[in-house]
Amino acid sequence: MKGIIRVLIADDSPTARMLLRGMLEGDPAFEVVGEAENGARAVTLAASLGPDLITMDLEMPSMTGMEAITEIMATRPVPILVVSSFADAHNAYAAISRGAVDVIAKPDASDREVARFLDKAKLVASIRVITHLRRSQAGPMPWSVAGSPAAGAGRAPLPPVFAIASSTGGPQALAQILGALPSGFACPILVAQHVVPGFAAGLASWLSTLSPLPVRLGRHGELVSGGTVHLAPSEVHMGVTSTGSIAFTEISDSDIYRPSCNRLLDSVAACFGRRTVGVILSGMGSDGAEGMRRIKAAGGRTIAQDEASSVVYGMNQCAVKAGSVDTVLPVAEIATEMIRLSGQAPVKGSTRP
Repeated sequence: MKGIIRVLIADDSPTARMLLRGMLEGDPAFEVVGEAENGARAVTLAASLGPDLITMDLEMPSMTGMEAITEIMATRPVPILVVSSFADAHNAYAAISRGAVDVIAKPDASDREVARFLDKAKLVASIRVITHLRRSQAGPMPWSVAGSPAAGAGRAPLPPVFAIASSTGGPQALAQILGALPSGFACPILVAQHVVPGFAAGLASWLSTLSPLPVRLGRHGELVSGGTVHLAPSEVHMGVTSTGSIAFTEISDSDIYRPSCNRLLDSVAACFGRRTVGVILSGMGSDGAEGMRRIKAAGGRTIAQDEASSVVYGMNQCAVKAGSVDTVLPVAEIATEMIRLSGQAPVKGSTRP
């Protein structure tokens, strides 16, 4: 994004607004053009000031941040960064389905937290957003299917194992993909989604309300199980051992991507080989591209979200340019391809319960 980033801060706490203003105005890339003490005021100022970015708290009087996001994204779309507490992580990710771009924890005054907040704000402000029509609730996703395992003679082949890599824009894509899988989907799914520390549980909780499959944080030593979505915790890297159990490794200060998509995809390829299906979604950077190469080299299948449906065409673009992707699809078609590869037959016109 070129030029000064004009920011509107929406938070009912004067102290929080002062803290965020100080952080933003300490960087010459930003100019704070307004403050809103509630959601209704945020809607009004978004229309009159035309900011490049809104930082949005969720728990506010008069009109909540969630309601404000719905109104703003239906009338005059603006990139919105939800600034939330750990306790409200579930709702923070639900706000993404209303059109917010990303989520970050409320920062403290430490240099590390300030730098993380400013980097995230710059990224979110650079993303082109679209109008989101109002709806009465966050779900269900635009479409979904149901099916049952395809019948076959003789011994059934072992099901594929899906490993998904995603970052910025990934929660929206995951919600649509997981929400469109059938309740009887028998394959294991492992997900590495870049997420701020402390927020993975909220993401899993939100996704579980949209998907018929159980979505839970991976547990060290737990066997990978069919029909379950294992989401990597935010505080460790998640992988799979040669025996098919989940294993954690510590995150070091030098690790750029947290949790690592490459580590998950590499380990799944090493364990399951040709049974692996790698899926790389929207995200900034290149994490996951090497993991997709490993999956393809092991004889597995690889899928990438296309540019048009990506919030950020970065990680998936790197994998495509490297020649590590078999199939490029809009996000709305990825679940159908997963079902096809699993051997399950979708039932047209059905909806998720």
